[in-house]
Amino acid sequence: MEIRNKSATFEYFIEDKFDAGMMLTGTEVKALREGKASFNDSYCLVDRGELYIKGLHISHYSFGSYANHVPTRDRKLLLKKKELNKIAQKLKEKGLTIIPLKIYFSERGLAKIQIGLGRGKKLHDKRETIKQRESDREIKRYLK
Repeated sequence: MEIRNKSATFEYFIEDKFDAGMMLTGTEVKALREGKASFNDSYCLVDRGELYIKGLHISHYSFGSYANHVPTRDRKLLLKKKELNKIAQKLKEKGLTIIPLKIYFSERGLAKIQIGLGRGKKLHDKRETIKQRESDREIKRYLK
């Protein structure tokens, strides 16, 4: 199961990617396995040497009881200290931000999130992306 942030590559140039673990509750993991997550308005930030994701909406687990989770709570991301320091150094550059790209499950069954350091696109860059996507579609259509 893989949940992608489709708007991330449209809105940002992704310069560097990292894979991080997520601190989740049981019902959050079960809801993710059902594919119930939304990246709308989600972002990551470094706070006191730790990385958090804010605004990630994981819907309630359908069979959850009174112990169901809060859908938009802040979740801690788990990275090695060396990677965290590298991200913190790059964030000091103007225009860089941390964007969640996708949520997936590893071979061991652990929920992971891929984050990227991105720089925002200008309007003409977005138009270029749309043109490229349309031309790729036409090429695939002719090859079928």
